[in-house]
Amino acid sequence: MLPIDYSIRNLGRSPLRLVLSVSGSALVALLAITSVGFVVGMNEALGTSGRHDNIMLVGAGSEESLERSEISPQVGEIVAADADGIASAMGIPLVSPQVHVALPVGPPEAGTVALFRGITAPAFLVHPQVRVVSGRAPDPGTDEIALGREAAAMLGRAGLAHEIGGALHLEGRSLSIVGLFAAPGTVFEGEIWMNLQSLKIATQRTTDSCVIVGLVPEGDIADLEALAAVRLDLELAVVRESDYFATLGSFLAPVRWLVMATALLVTIGGLLGGVIVMDAAFASRVREFGTLQALGFRRRAIVRSLFLEATLASFAGGLIAAAIAFTLVDGLSVRSTMGAFAVRVDLIAIAAGLVSGLLLGVVGAIVPAGRCLRLPIPVALKAAT
Repeated sequence: MLPIDYSIRNLGRSPLRLVLSVSGSALVALLAITSVGFVVGMNEALGTSGRHDNIMLVGAGSEESLERSEISPQVGEIVAADADGIASAMGIPLVSPQVHVALPVGPPEAGTVALFRGITAPAFLVHPQVRVVSGRAPDPGTDEIALGREAAAMLGRAGLAHEIGGALHLEGRSLSIVGLFAAPGTVFEGEIWMNLQSLKIATQRTTDSCVIVGLVPEGDIADLEALAAVRLDLELAVVRESDYFATLGSFLAPVRWLVMATALLVTIGGLLGGVIVMDAAFASRVREFGTLQALGFRRRAIVRSLFLEATLASFAGGLIAAAIAFTLVDGLSVRSTMGAFAVRVDLIAIAAGLVSGLLLGVVGAIVPAGRCLRLPIPVALKAAT
């Protein structure tokens, strides 16, 4: 075996080659980390947003999209009066009529679209994940809004008002920001909450998108399904909230596959680039390899030394990518049809990045090492440097 310090010293013999190897590995590893973090963040948001004891009443035929759903504004009152098994908190039935709509905000040239949710007081009861962390909730009958943390970050990047006391412009109306709320790991953080009636007036809308009902532990969804079956005039569909987000996850599955496929293609491109860089680096060291063989070192020992060099450079690139991901990528807000979610850089994402970086080093060293070491010793000793 060649000494380990021999491989380490060889890394510094060509600073340019070292920079190219490390930066290439870092880029591939960073892409892998970001891709896995994207998928992890999306799955986490979809998995934690829906509650099993929340039932959604939506328009028939709109079970997969709240933004397309329209129901009568009387549904909430009818459900509260006729349905059994509805939970209550502080004497308030957990029946929350809501409007979901994506609207452009700010000047037209900004091109910023935000997801608004029109709410009433029970919304905070049926969605206990949501907590106002600064300011207060919007008051009824006012043009006041509360921003989720991801929505505030998105507006901030667009150069729009995103702090309490600021004003956001919507369809010629000035909306006062009075609160910021958090709902860690859910899609709610990417939304803007506004009083239900105020949002309907602003959008000239007369219908609701859905009514979310919180059931007691022993409550049965069949009671609401029976109500929907009897009141055919309301044209309702009954969906458990957790099932809705699971269906939404299936709908967005092609997006996840597209992200992973893109990462795989770029990784393959990085591997090819690594082979080219390593081939150029090893080709200039053919005489060195011949000398080592003449001194009695076997080709197997030389190959191990070359793999060690490539692995060290690639692992360094993976560590750099992990540091960049933790600093700049973790928590990055991603806008989607369901609102927004944050990229999550966890241990799985970091492991994927390190493995892809190491794979780049190992595969990049196989072809050039084999090509250079196939030469007979006399030919290798006569090779040009």
